[in-house]
Amino acid sequence: MPGYESEPDQTWDEYDWERFLQQQDHKTEKYMELLEKYLDDPQRDQIIAREMGWTQSLTQNEWSDEVDALLAEESEEGEQPDARAESSVESAIEGFEDHGLYRAAFALTVWIDQLFDDDGSLQNQPSAVKLATHSALASAKLAAALSDEDVDEIGMTIAYLKRALKAITTSMEAGAQLLSDKLISSSQYAVLQQRLFQVRDGII
Repeated sequence: MPGYESEPDQTWDEYDWERFLQQQDHKTEKYMELLEKYLDDPQRDQIIAREMGWTQSLTQNEWSDEVDALLAEESEEGEQPDARAESSVESAIEGFEDHGLYRAAFALTVWIDQLFDDDGSLQNQPSAVKLATHSALASAKLAAALSDEDVDEIGMTIAYLKRALKAITTSMEAGAQLLSDKLISSSQYAVLQQRLFQVRDGII
């Protein structure tokens, strides 16, 4: 991140991480726009690299050589797996999947999917799409926040939690709009609100 290169050992707080994540969001949006624009162009990769400012991009031959070297390296590592590394990855995965907050967020997305299955017309309603999209986004942000137990990266965890909270707040607004438009019943809204508040309170 510009401005931090001179202090590589500085621990970032949530504001540093949020700025960094916003930059990554902008880069991702730009990349997706370029990919869509030049999808069928035979020079797509070179054009996108130039537009993205990836001036250090490798030539085709250098790229092939590097990919071959990486594949060979991974193959060698595959023959002698590091049990401790595998155990560490597995425990990180189990860690966030077993967390009560993540489970509540995941259960929310499953409940919304069932709501869509029961009433297919909701798929064409902007407020319903907004509810489903932002609930899923909250779940993804919580997975990112809860998967890193490194205390030095607490700023990153807080930044992801804030993003999850924002997504849940947007979901709550969408749910209220669905009720206002009489697209869901008051009993459905009561269940939805209870699930949304459970996740929101857990984040807070």
